[in-house]
Amino acid sequence: MTGRAAGHRGGTLDAAGAWERLLGVRSEADAEAAGLVRDQDGRRRWRDASPEADVLAERYLPLCLAGPHFTFAQLGQSLDGFIATRTGDADYVTGEEDREHLHRLRALADAVVVGAGTAVADDPRLTVRACAGVNPVRVVLDPRGRVPLGHRVFSDGAAPTLWVVGADSEPGRAAAAVEVGKSDGAGGGRDGYDRLDGVDVLVLPDRDAFAPRRLVRELARRGLGRVLVEGGGVTVSRFLHTGVLHRLYVTVAPVLIGDGIPGLGFPGPELMRDALRPPVRRAALGEDTLFELDLRTPQPGEPLGDEHADAGQARDEGEQSVHHGDGQPLG
Repeated sequence: MTGRAAGHRGGTLDAAGAWERLLGVRSEADAEAAGLVRDQDGRRRWRDASPEADVLAERYLPLCLAGPHFTFAQLGQSLDGFIATRTGDADYVTGEEDREHLHRLRALADAVVVGAGTAVADDPRLTVRACAGVNPVRVVLDPRGRVPLGHRVFSDGAAPTLWVVGADSEPGRAAAAVEVGKSDGAGGGRDGYDRLDGVDVLVLPDRDAFAPRRLVRELARRGLGRVLVEGGGVTVSRFLHTGVLHRLYVTVAPVLIGDGIPGLGFPGPELMRDALRPPVRRAALGEDTLFELDLRTPQPGEPLGDEHADAGQARDEGEQSVHHGDGQPLG
């Protein structure tokens, strides 16, 4: 039985069938072919679907149709703004519904990006398990090469991994030694770095090369245009502050940690009227609340699209004037 046939029960499209269809939607024509028709308000809805299927279309169709080059991020945090306790324990700040949401975001991405701190502390798999979908390429930003080789992104073979390291790091020097060995016919490498199955090592020359916009361009050059920045708070904040993100998902759990590892944090304005207030949609994920912030809306006098200044100068980037969102529901 095909996924489309399995998605119907008594002629009504269920959530599983709706999700399988959404995975194949990347254009308006795809949406039409999948059975999503426009209603009187101009929104696309299934012709005959369960309420759960309608929620999936409302929540994820905009991301499906966002185009081949799109950068989005996700964070789950407590009500007082922490993503983990002071010891680094993050199991689990948000609930099961948010974890399913995160896996859906992974399934709609070409690549999922984490910083070295998150990779070291959480040993994440970064794969799609809570829903149907293909695993994205796992991208680990590790300038100093400090993520252990035994961590699952390097050892489980579940998905391709791109390890982005600095030239002065141990894996960076090892990669250079491999290239030298190839050129002189010696072959081989050092410390097993060249024998990591399914892992590509990308060596960047300096810290400036780790600037978010330059990283996004490098990933796009490799065919990874739809990029999910998953963590941690420092990495997501850098991508947000430098104006690279098109969309930000923040799930807030009704829990108070008191002190711990903060979520978002970046140099802000002195006056509240200068704070960033993008258009926002809200949705309930069990007991949690999902906020979806649209960061693409241009502000008066702002450059559009790729007219933004190149990254690497965080103190000069990401400053946007106020935009008041309507706060419409997200399904």
